[in-house]
Amino acid sequence: MHPIQCQCGAVRGQVDSIGIYNRLICYCPDCRAFAHFLGKAPFVLDNQGGTEIVQVAQQHLRFCQGEEFLAAVRLSEAGMLRWYAACCATPIGNTMANRKTSFIGLIHTCLDRQKMDKDFGANIAVLNTETALGQPKPKQRGLFGIIVRFIWIVAANRISGRYKKSPLFNSSGVPRVIPKILEPDELERLKSAV
Repeated sequence: MHPIQCQCGAVRGQVDSIGIYNRLICYCPDCRAFAHFLGKAPFVLDNQGGTEIVQVAQQHLRFCQGEEFLAAVRLSEAGMLRWYAACCATPIGNTMANRKTSFIGLIHTCLDRQKMDKDFGANIAVLNTETALGQPKPKQRGLFGIIVRFIWIVAANRISGRYKKSPLFNSSGVPRVIPKILEPDELERLKSAV
């Protein structure tokens, strides 16, 4: 099991029975915009604007305290749900808005940095490098493996019905909190922040 905790410690939980997972660094503008939305860019992003993420099946996620502090934002009407701890604006992870696509991309800021290699391996894929900041751009690697494992996580949970055990969605499949949806001009401002 791997511990999860927000920066102030009000939200705590764990990832258990980890199973199949992906570990990656994403350099997309949306991940950067989320970090800027929370005012946590220096805490979240590397020096080229990348966010380290671990993708696992949602049913492996458990909260033991502070669930009342969970909040979510969508960068657009059709955007992913980006979960965070409202108590201290620590990013938690990204999910699709439909619980049947049952993965969460946990942001490294809520994970235990000392245990990440042991629990999730030291092999880190690098994606969306064309939108990384600065030069030279990082080299993309590991995309094929990421896709295969992602499909396995989603398909296995859809077939088995385990997607219904997500702690982030209620029994009707609705997100447990109403996400804030950003206005287009706010999103553009966040994406232009460096």
